[in-house]
Amino acid sequence: MGNERYIGSHEGSKKGPLLIVFGAMHGNEPAGIKALDLMFKMLEVEPITNPEFHFCGRLVGLVGNTRATEKRVRYINRDLNRQWTLGNVARIQNSKLEDLDEEDLEIKEILEVVHHEIEMYQPEKLVFLDLHTTTAFGGIFSIPQETEESIRIAIELHAPVIRGLLKGVKGTTLHYFNNENFEPDTVAVTFESGQHEEQLSVNRAIAALTNCMRTIGCVEELHVENRHDSILIEYSKNLPKVAELISAHKIMPGDNFNMAPNYKNFQAVKKGETLGTDKNGNVVAKEDSLILMPLYQKKGDDGFFLIKTVEGF
Repeated sequence: MGNERYIGSHEGSKKGPLLIVFGAMHGNEPAGIKALDLMFKMLEVEPITNPEFHFCGRLVGLVGNTRATEKRVRYINRDLNRQWTLGNVARIQNSKLEDLDEEDLEIKEILEVVHHEIEMYQPEKLVFLDLHTTTAFGGIFSIPQETEESIRIAIELHAPVIRGLLKGVKGTTLHYFNNENFEPDTVAVTFESGQHEEQLSVNRAIAALTNCMRTIGCVEELHVENRHDSILIEYSKNLPKVAELISAHKIMPGDNFNMAPNYKNFQAVKKGETLGTDKNGNVVAKEDSLILMPLYQKKGDDGFFLIKTVEGF
């Protein structure tokens, strides 16, 4: 089932959580696939070099958008990470195969694999980690669901946590992979490990995945090397620990939006600063803030996000 979608799997001798990790939910973001491939290789040899090591649970790595990944584009017809709505999933599940486009088929196939994994492993705990990268340089961050457990996992990834982002976008994996749609106790987190083609994005994705496995109990803390924490802490040392969404600039068909050049994630911007242009003229910052995910690729529905630091963390 879906062999081209499986990056790999690893199951421990002890029962534990089912951790399903997506790489390349956008087809031009290869770092997650590379990180997962390396992780499975490391898990195979770890018991040889460390006889005390034991894995608890099951780890599954999946390619998100296989068709877009093959073509090395963000998506074919529609952004797959904006299609995970209840209505859209219901439409797909009740449609004939010949009526489905590429992203519809991706959703149908992903859900078949996920439900197969749940049925086979019968976990009490189901965790999803969605690995992404951005077009801009300048920062790593995690995006939690607005639940205590998701926020706890996100914080333990040792990267800035961006709260409220789910209000600025719709139909992401974080909106769908939750207790409302799955039988086991379910939680999800997204991690952005850096720029698309940056080699260090792979290293940071491995570190985040390692920290996630530690946090949910797949591996013991004493078996996790400090370098995984250090990689993320060092890169995040001048970034806010927690930030929240102020606004999202949505791009509508025909807007002809162009992002102003050279913006980086977490770069400070001033109220009134020109961040880009569209058919109506200059697009400006509505208030003093930090910019996140400025759009430097042809495909995408979000021009940029503005966030502010949450004090007290």
